[in-house]
Amino acid sequence: MRTIRKFLSFITIVILLGLAGWFLWNNDHSDQPVSEQIEQTYDIEQLPDYSGDPAVEINGGIPAFAEEEFKAEFYQKLSDLDGKGRCGVAFVCVDKQHMPEGEREEIDTIKPSGWAGGKYDFIDNGGFLFNRCHLIGWQLTGINAEERNLITGTRYFNVEGMLPYENRVAHYVRRTGNHVLYRVTPIFIGNELVCRGVQLEAASVEDKGEGLRFNVFCYNVQPGVEIDYRTGENWLADNHQ
Repeated sequence: MRTIRKFLSFITIVILLGLAGWFLWNNDHSDQPVSEQIEQTYDIEQLPDYSGDPAVEINGGIPAFAEEEFKAEFYQKLSDLDGKGRCGVAFVCVDKQHMPEGEREEIDTIKPSGWAGGKYDFIDNGGFLFNRCHLIGWQLTGINAEERNLITGTRYFNVEGMLPYENRVAHYVRRTGNHVLYRVTPIFIGNELVCRGVQLEAASVEDKGEGLRFNVFCYNVQPGVEIDYRTGENWLADNHQ
């Protein structure tokens, strides 16, 4: 996955120019509240290729929220789909009041960009390679069958990559009653329809990130399977045991 460095370099430019209002890069001073850290441009090219870990830390785990985003009130923003039907940045301030109860309804009617078949005996949950992955997890706000919030992602990416971080946010909010900023940025290379992964950022609001914060990249891969990210087509990897 050497090409991941190229697309992450491109995304750095897009983030700085196209999403300036959303991103404020900070120095990695883990003993300071997020809002007090000094602006910096993080060299996202330094992210390693996937090597067995479902996620890798960015910028020492320091998210890039602006001061004005630290509001102790619920809000949620979803990007419109682009010309290829791809999702963009999803951003929410999670609070306990808006977290759902009960069971999630089906989302089978949604076909995210790059949605394709693929079934392998060594994958759990029936062997299906791809999940309809929520950018903002259902357990955080109850948003569900919304095309602007669903991407094509592997089972491994969904369960081993994103879910543990969603669970951390949900657990913190339910335990403390505090708010958490949570932003998910899917990363595509060129015209590819399946993202190479997502950047997840979170910070607790009331204490400016002291209680909870992270900034990670989750790889949209499936061990043992090769994926054509242009189309979603997939096949058994040569080195699969």
